[in-house]
Amino acid sequence: MLFLLSASSTSSLISLSKSLSLQTLKNFHPLPRSLLSTMSINMTTHAFAGNHTRSKTPKSISPFSHTSALQSLKSILLGHTHEPPSPDFKVLPFRKGRPLASSTGDPGPKWHLGWLSLGDCKSVLEKFEVNLSEESLVYLGSKPEEDVVYWGIDVSEANSLVNELGSRGLCFVELRTLMVATDWGDDRAMGELAVAGHARALLEWHNLSRFCGHCGAKTVPKEAGRRKQCSNELCKKRIYPRVDPVVPFLQVVIMLVIDRKNDRALLSRQSRFVPRMWSCLAGFIEPGESLEEAVRRETWEETGIEVGEVIYHSSQPWPVGPSSMPCQLMVGFFAYAKSLEINVDKEELEDAEWHSREDVKKALALAEYKKAQVTAAAKVDQVCKGVEKGQYNLATDFNVESGELASMFVPGPFAIAHHLISAWVHQDGGLNGVEAQVKQLSGSVSNL
Repeated sequence: MLFLLSASSTSSLISLSKSLSLQTLKNFHPLPRSLLSTMSINMTTHAFAGNHTRSKTPKSISPFSHTSALQSLKSILLGHTHEPPSPDFKVLPFRKGRPLASSTGDPGPKWHLGWLSLGDCKSVLEKFEVNLSEESLVYLGSKPEEDVVYWGIDVSEANSLVNELGSRGLCFVELRTLMVATDWGDDRAMGELAVAGHARALLEWHNLSRFCGHCGAKTVPKEAGRRKQCSNELCKKRIYPRVDPVVPFLQVVIMLVIDRKNDRALLSRQSRFVPRMWSCLAGFIEPGESLEEAVRRETWEETGIEVGEVIYHSSQPWPVGPSSMPCQLMVGFFAYAKSLEINVDKEELEDAEWHSREDVKKALALAEYKKAQVTAAAKVDQVCKGVEKGQYNLATDFNVESGELASMFVPGPFAIAHHLISAWVHQDGGLNGVEAQVKQLSGSVSNL
């Protein structure tokens, strides 16, 4: 069982761990590994997590709740009120899964989401004979301290919008490009990435759930797009957005397999990876299978390595996968090897190798991540200025500043794989059991 602690409880435990010596800790009954792992998780935020518009759910009577906001939206769209809405309504358009974005330009370009006011969005769409209705908007959340409610809309069918918005320095950008372009030390940028990821997942789910899976009738949005309902009066089945950690052929468990005795980690390559990149193993969960069972089975099938102990590390929303599976959740684990001989399944992997802690640490220390981030941000700036219409190619950006190729690197800080690998690299290999877990706990903030 995983015990979820509040931020204040976690802070107190960290202070306690720092004040007690390791010798003192040996005299206590060891804390469960799952508890110690969870304490480190609650202090960190992965890319696409930490959505500031959904950190608290407003009460139904609040003007910021989806219920009240929808009623206000109806009144505005029907022309029953001509007063500026309070709260203020902002809309984020998407086209083919790409959010609208802008760039601050030089020096050091930084992207921003391309929010439109409700009135501006309505006039732009009407210009191209697209009707803005309550059913086309989905509630994304709110920020009461700024008097704002956020909405998302899919405008994929309005092709002429691209040029119209482009004249304002706005463009539709691939979410993966924004992911790489995001400065992971910038709380604002990380927050906007989380909002964009949530919005894409929700809008893609709406596109996929147009018909009832029970009777085949059309579905209609309810609760400001938070759910859908079958239009068939004899059915009226309720449909909610799903999170997909139990769908066959979907990579949702991701694990760093560790050789404790020789202080090594098992990394793998797939043919679709950019050159020189190595990462953790990952796989899908079969129906009726636990997460831990999936970790052990996938590791065995892909590499022939037998895994014993499996420890949960953290999870990450992943809305940049296939549009047919918009609400993915990656669940990360440490998995400890019981056997060491590798037998790679070539249909699944290109290669898999044991790597020493020092070799992996060197891969983490390279400047390639920051270079890729800066290059991607510059490309977003170019696209928003209409300079470049081509797609961003991640593979071309992973070179060190000297122009020499690094021998290997691992996924960047936007991926949970990076944080699994980094957490292991920065552990003290000489510690075991509760000692290693407490040391990881006190240093985990810097790792993520």
